[in-house]
Amino acid sequence: MKNQGVTRRNIIAPAAAIARMAMVGLVLTCSSSQIAAEDPISIQVDEIRQSVSRSTLLLEKAAAGTAEKRVCFTCHGQAMPVLALVEAQRHGFAVDQENLQRQVRHTHAHLKRGKKSYTKGKGQGGGGDTAGYALWTLADGGHEADDVTGAVTEYLLQNQTPDGLWKCSSDRPPSETSDFTTTYLALRGLLTFSNDLESERVAAAVAQASVWLLEAEPRDTEDLVFGLLSAEYADVTPEYRDSLVENLMTNQRGDGGWAQKPDMKSDPYATSTVLYALHRSGLSRDDGCWVRGIGYLLDSQQEDGSWHVKTRSKPFQKYFETGFPHAADQFISTTATAWATLALLFTLPESLKDAAISETIETRGP
Repeated sequence: MKNQGVTRRNIIAPAAAIARMAMVGLVLTCSSSQIAAEDPISIQVDEIRQSVSRSTLLLEKAAAGTAEKRVCFTCHGQAMPVLALVEAQRHGFAVDQENLQRQVRHTHAHLKRGKKSYTKGKGQGGGGDTAGYALWTLADGGHEADDVTGAVTEYLLQNQTPDGLWKCSSDRPPSETSDFTTTYLALRGLLTFSNDLESERVAAAVAQASVWLLEAEPRDTEDLVFGLLSAEYADVTPEYRDSLVENLMTNQRGDGGWAQKPDMKSDPYATSTVLYALHRSGLSRDDGCWVRGIGYLLDSQQEDGSWHVKTRSKPFQKYFETGFPHAADQFISTTATAWATLALLFTLPESLKDAAISETIETRGP
């Protein structure tokens, strides 16, 4: 779907551009020269579903390829594909159940091998990011709490800093470099898998993290996104949440996307993580900001169904192929494709019943 979708540039474009958009399945109401700010815009559900169908096939392939070649759990190879595939399943997409459950088992097996280390507060490679993403994978995959997840929550409780945050131990931008990300993953994991015996310690940890979040200064889009996501689990003020929402919405670029940093161009990773966070914060899919972001994703999806993002990380592991496109960029591109798939899924009606009633998603212009 390259060169397709709604962007801010297209929304104020002349009639020729409007005709082009109508041909790719966008229903627009406009004057002879431009689209008025209050005119309704609709994105066809069929177009979104076709996009998701293509991306989920690649994510299944990447997850299977990673599990075949690596015993260890990876955020890009297990976590993100599982999150996207489970959400796709909720929206009525066919998913390879055996492959999906294989990734959940693969994740649990990795944590189990490190159980003693987690209990001692040492963890595994990747630190809090590995622990948090693995717990998220198990939760979405339907895995119940057990002695292994208990060891991981104990590790998280032992590794919160006195300042209230969980420190990122990696330097693999953009997805594994932010203390905000690691803190969100820890909060989410603790509040999902902790047991009654840990309740007081978890409450204290959440209180400490809340103080840190209110005082910390986000440096880039990743920090803003995961600061906002943390607000769902932390005890922060409505003003904190609203300020992050406003900041993210203000930072939307003219092409409808977001950039990882102010001096960078829009890219699918930043755009889809922002949309995910805005959705979790309650932003309506009828909002013009949301539609422009979705338009950017449709516009930037590759013909093979993936989203390509250039890696910013220095390699420290031996390169291997997972079956996902983009060679040395495939790990961050797999992650971006999963986040983009999630954002597109949130644009669809929430149930098959809703889909039968509503054929398009209507919104207002910017």
